[in-house]
Amino acid sequence: MSAPTDPDQPVLRVPGVRALVWMSLFGFAGYALLLPTAPLWATHGGADEGGAGLVNAVLMLATVAFQTTVPWALRRLGWRTTLVAGVLLLGLPSLAFLLTDQLGWILAASAVRGAGFAVVTVCGATAIAELVDVSRRGRAIGVYGLAVAAPQVFLTPSAAWVAESVGFRVVFVLGALPALAVPFAVALGRRLDDLTGAGTPGVVGAPHPSRARMLLALALPSLVLLAVTTPGGALLTFAPQLGYGALVAMAGLFGLTVAAALSRWLVGGLADRHGPRRFVPPLLALCAAGLVLCAWSITGSGPGAVGLIVGMTVVGISYGSLQNLTLVSAFAAVPDRERSVASAVWNIGFDTGTGLGSLVVGFIAAGTSFAVGLLTTAVLCAVVAVVTLVGAGRRTV
Repeated sequence: MSAPTDPDQPVLRVPGVRALVWMSLFGFAGYALLLPTAPLWATHGGADEGGAGLVNAVLMLATVAFQTTVPWALRRLGWRTTLVAGVLLLGLPSLAFLLTDQLGWILAASAVRGAGFAVVTVCGATAIAELVDVSRRGRAIGVYGLAVAAPQVFLTPSAAWVAESVGFRVVFVLGALPALAVPFAVALGRRLDDLTGAGTPGVVGAPHPSRARMLLALALPSLVLLAVTTPGGALLTFAPQLGYGALVAMAGLFGLTVAAALSRWLVGGLADRHGPRRFVPPLLALCAAGLVLCAWSITGSGPGAVGLIVGMTVVGISYGSLQNLTLVSAFAAVPDRERSVASAVWNIGFDTGTGLGSLVVGFIAAGTSFAVGLLTTAVLCAVVAVVTLVGAGRRTV
């Protein structure tokens, strides 16, 4: 069960939420700084588009692999130990990029960072459901989403420009910021261990007969999330390589991340009042339209840099909104004791999409063009929009 809270109490006043916010700010700062910079560092060392795409693909592959183990870690080690290990694994490997720009080394460090990112993402989403009651879950997820998105708003758009104008090493040192979140991880972990029973959170339980049905209920929200994070991951990874230079990339990423942060926050109240289902298909269609505009803008015959920036901003609206809506749906689809499972499945969908965007669009671009790669992700969004319309009568998305 979630901790009982006063329904009129601001979400940030709920015990534990501020520690979660600060831990997320530091944790996602390192993630946001390196998401566009690590692939660029690989190209600095001689990698092509496919090799650059592998960097974030490996990061997300490791993240997905370790996310499946986080519920077990919470049960065996408790919240505090798990959270501290997560922020250290996410932050410290950034310093390894200082040693070389060779692709193999970059991929190895990215895999270690993925293990830490797995902990931070699964535990962060689960924690907000543990700390705040269900009647305010959409708004609470919105507040958590702001903490997750704020580093991406301020750091992702400028990271590539800082790397190229000031130096990659500055970015790599700052990429270790998650390690500074240890005090907040300790405070949050202590609070959650007290709530759930030290080392034995109620969210983790043995398999039971309804597990298959529960995972089936989580499948559609995860598919929606994968559909929108695939183009999101591609744009976050390849914006500096879309042909308009660092300043346009920075502007486009700023538009995407600001739109994502604000929409993820604002849609929370709507989800609490009306439920998430009705908003999903139009948001997927909006994402597809934004991607078509992005692809047209980089062909040389479209609206150019302005069109790319507008298109990325439109994608950001769907990218942020659907993150909130699908997480609300995931928690609603499972019993309270299975919150960490819902969080793990949701995060696997998120990070699989981000990794696929980096990998698939990178390899398509290497063989054809980035425009073709982005159009492919637009088709994915359109197909999943149709699937959600067909499945809407059977389950909540």
